[in-house]
Amino acid sequence: MATETLKSNAGGATGLRRVLLDNGALSALVVLLVAMSLLSGDFLTTQNLLNVGVQAAVTAILAFGVTFVIVSAGIDLSVGSVAALSATVLAWTATSQGLPVWLAIVLAVGTGIACGFVNGLLVSYGKLPPFIATLAMLSVARGLSLVISQGSPIPFPDSVSNLGDTIGGWLPVPVIVMIVMGLVTAVILARTYIGRSMYAIGGNEEAARLSGLRVKRQKLVIYGLSGLFAAVAGIVLASRLVSAQPQAAQGYELDAIAAVVIGGASLAGGVGKASGTLIGALILAVLRNGLNLLSVSAFWQQVVIGVVIALAVLLDTLRRKAGATPGASTGAAAGGGKKGPQLLKIGIAAVLVAAVVGAMSFFNNGSSGTTTKIGMSLSTLNNPFFVQMKEGAQAEAKKAGVDLTVTDAQNDASQQTNQLQNFTGEGMKSIIVNPVDSDAVGPAVRGANKSDIPVIAADRGVNKAKAATLVASDNIAGGKLAAKTLAEKLGGKGRIVTLQGVAGTSASRERGKGFADGIKEYPGIKVVASQPADFDRTKGLDVMTNLMQSNPGIDGVFAENDEMALGAAKALGGKAGKSVSVVGFDGTPDGLKAVESGSLYASVAQQPKELGRIAVRNAVKALRGKDVDTMVKVPVKVVTKKNVADFS
Repeated sequence: MATETLKSNAGGATGLRRVLLDNGALSALVVLLVAMSLLSGDFLTTQNLLNVGVQAAVTAILAFGVTFVIVSAGIDLSVGSVAALSATVLAWTATSQGLPVWLAIVLAVGTGIACGFVNGLLVSYGKLPPFIATLAMLSVARGLSLVISQGSPIPFPDSVSNLGDTIGGWLPVPVIVMIVMGLVTAVILARTYIGRSMYAIGGNEEAARLSGLRVKRQKLVIYGLSGLFAAVAGIVLASRLVSAQPQAAQGYELDAIAAVVIGGASLAGGVGKASGTLIGALILAVLRNGLNLLSVSAFWQQVVIGVVIALAVLLDTLRRKAGATPGASTGAAAGGGKKGPQLLKIGIAAVLVAAVVGAMSFFNNGSSGTTTKIGMSLSTLNNPFFVQMKEGAQAEAKKAGVDLTVTDAQNDASQQTNQLQNFTGEGMKSIIVNPVDSDAVGPAVRGANKSDIPVIAADRGVNKAKAATLVASDNIAGGKLAAKTLAEKLGGKGRIVTLQGVAGTSASRERGKGFADGIKEYPGIKVVASQPADFDRTKGLDVMTNLMQSNPGIDGVFAENDEMALGAAKALGGKAGKSVSVVGFDGTPDGLKAVESGSLYASVAQQPKELGRIAVRNAVKALRGKDVDTMVKVPVKVVTKKNVADFS
């Protein structure tokens, strides 16, 4: 009896070891789960694990569709844009056009399938490389999303927004959708004719064709399936944000491809499975969730994620090479001669993964070892304005003796939602949010409200949720001030162009609206062109260069932030500050230097460091139960050469 028990235990251990040996990605996921749970006491809570599932859902659904393409030796770079376009079509047809919701959903799914079929046509019959065909669709789908929405988020129908909710108050619907789509993927790959065709085409396309497979038609179906899954992912994403964001899911195609490859698929084709893709998506979600809980710097997070992805793929490569070694099976049968080296490789990779995650926990954002923790989610740290806001917040947090964790949403409303959910699950005493979009951040803030965590909105308000206070400059008033400043400089007459920020963001909408309203008071001023440059200096340079070709006689430029204004000044060269007056927005250090030198005529200064300081000050008051004002206005002022010394 004892002997049988020992054999049973040994068999179980051998089975577990074999599972880990046969799936390098699963081994990496197990190591990450163990490492994160050891490093953070908040990681293994039920709520946080559900958060991980929700945060993995959209990437996983996209990745399931991409799995079909990669197994057949193709690539699909368009899934993120197709997801955004499908969600936009649903919201636009159901709200602006008044169609029944069920018909809007059919049109949205049909949009995704149509985009996939176009990709398939270009690849199969147009003979375009998959990389080029889907890269073109990436641009087309994103552009159509912006055209339909006019660059602004569209509210999602309430009946569809339920997809972002929970069942029974705890089970997230996105997780259920992810599991269902994963099962569908597994069945298609393993049990259907088209699934077998994918493996055949990916293994050897010419041999598949000679064996009688209609390869071109099969590719149409394969890319159509990828478009279908992208549409479902877009609907789930938009339901979480209760709005269709035209700029949603940017870069998600890379996460989807990474998840498929981490899960064991080969970019050369012929290899891949649904379970591996799911594991790959979970690895990415666990990394982002865990690093947020560990208060790892937003900049270091990118490094850690890249390193761990490389290690996960390396581990799987080592496993494959070991399995291909001649005599490996014989050694195993003789007592596991090859298992020792394989386990050693897994052990080394596991130690490296744990070491990387552990080491990065020391590079946290100002962890002071205190028990009072505040989370701050900024819309982006790729902009000097928000970097200054972070610096002001950190200085105030240090002064107050609180532990401030700062995260970077990278202008992605979905990523910011994930960060706020992580803050809530981690038990932050207070949360500061600088919304990417005021509507999209609402559901996550409501989650913090339910947990009685005070939320402070910084620079932009929060809609459909409760914020203890809003610390902000008035972007609309600032836009009007910029219009008045530029118009008076030009004497009330002239031709001007405007450079807009990231389409759909509340900052761009509000500043643009304020400027448009203000410039109407000067009928002698004509806006001859308005183009987006995404709050980026390089794009500001390129867009301004192009506008100068079609509008050579301009007299002024308004840019919705200083970065674009500096790019415009660079494009104008000697004209900037002389024959062409440039007005920016934000009052960043580089912007103020340009005002001082004369290349910018003015900048509307918002005092971002002061915004950060006041936000933290109010967060500390709120978590201690003290009363805070519902609105705190930080004055905006026009900075010109006359008063720039006061701001510098």
